[in-house]
Amino acid sequence: MSKQRWMGKQVVLATRNKNKVRELNTLLQQELGLSVIGLDSFPSLPEVVEDRDTFQGNAEKKAEVIAQLLHIPVMADDSGLEVRALAGAPGVYSARYAGEKANDRMNVEKLLMELQGVPLEERSARFVCVLSLAVPGVETISVEGTCAGVIAEQPQGEGGFGYDPIFYLPDMKKTMAQVGTEVKNKRSHRAEAARKMVAQLYERFTF
Repeated sequence: MSKQRWMGKQVVLATRNKNKVRELNTLLQQELGLSVIGLDSFPSLPEVVEDRDTFQGNAEKKAEVIAQLLHIPVMADDSGLEVRALAGAPGVYSARYAGEKANDRMNVEKLLMELQGVPLEERSARFVCVLSLAVPGVETISVEGTCAGVIAEQPQGEGGFGYDPIFYLPDMKKTMAQVGTEVKNKRSHRAEAARKMVAQLYERFTF
């Protein structure tokens, strides 16, 4: 396979979530020297409706729609939490588990309520992240990262975002919100997906 030259020193991430942009920027800067910019840099772009029933479906749709509009390579992620005791919920509805206008606190509170009375040994869960790259005229690349843990009985820690304060890592005896950025950038589902995407990029492009 002949490699293409990656144009520029940036990549667009199809999200307005500043936390996701910051996390991916850290990882791609270290590995490829690429800075990540979010959709806040393109205020006229429409919201892409996440109506697919899988993380991969949503990630690919967002990347492809925005890449077609901008005519440049675009990455997108779809990620969430799967809890075994809840048959994989909240899954693709993680960001809006407590309703369309829900915030992180409301989603966490609903999840803890759903798990009331469930013993710790039955509260296993995993974070899932699918990262997709759409390059106009080229088949979309998708990779998946996961991170296994347990749902704590109450929030702990001030770091991270989303469900991080209740996602407990047994081997570290801390939640994802307590471990710090450096550890999270090695252990998280998004970090694993980013490493896999970097490997794909090295195969296909020169930087």
